[in-house]
Amino acid sequence: MIRALWTAATGMEAQQLNMDVISNNLANVNTAGFKKSRADFQDLLYQSVEVAGSDTSADTQNPTGIEVGLGARAAAVQKVFTVGDLMQTGNELDVAIEGPGFYQVELPNGDTAYTRSGALKKDSSGRLVTSEGYPILPQITIPENATSVAIGEDGTVQAFLDGSMTGSEVGSIELATFSNPAGLSSQGKNLLKETASSGAPILGVPGETGLGTLAQGFLEGSNVSVMEEMVNMIAGQRAYEVNSKAVKASDEMLQMTNNLV
Repeated sequence: MIRALWTAATGMEAQQLNMDVISNNLANVNTAGFKKSRADFQDLLYQSVEVAGSDTSADTQNPTGIEVGLGARAAAVQKVFTVGDLMQTGNELDVAIEGPGFYQVELPNGDTAYTRSGALKKDSSGRLVTSEGYPILPQITIPENATSVAIGEDGTVQAFLDGSMTGSEVGSIELATFSNPAGLSSQGKNLLKETASSGAPILGVPGETGLGTLAQGFLEGSNVSVMEEMVNMIAGQRAYEVNSKAVKASDEMLQMTNNLV
């Protein structure tokens, strides 16, 4: 019974982590460019009471043996990089990525981060920046006398100056991709950073070498499905509940044993 108490407790702990992941997904259902996470679990070590294949007589062997599992634990929490729905905003500085790829962002300490959120803005000097004011890379500056901006599918940025009908190219947006995007480290603020697991960034022009194209006037929504997360939440709640009942049943069995003394 003592073993059952600890085994059931690992199940409760695993489901608590599962609920934490689901809650974060639901909290970010309206976060542009957000990628949902999924908790993966695995069973723990097994206590071998009787080894399979051991001799039961001079001519026979135990066909299965006896192994008792000791519970479950979290193996990984990974991001799922399916593309979210595109939402039309009409804002000329909202740019969605249709397909694989990340925008490059320069942090205040000089490091480079990566994001799927294309809610770009202009700072006081006309640079294209994120909502936190971090400039995208390569840096692109929109002239003060620009009346409108056009961003092509290939990342080319043109500014139309003083109402001119002819655009002037002021820069080009590059995208980055990784051999293992799930290995990127989440930093908050819609930002991800390179790790040894993600591999080095591979830079390229949107629409080439497997990278997605850009869609001006659109934002990529979160890829969280509220219905799917609600179903996962109910399943996790029931799993937590049944593990707690296993703890209670083990406790009652121990109490009965103590009453025999």
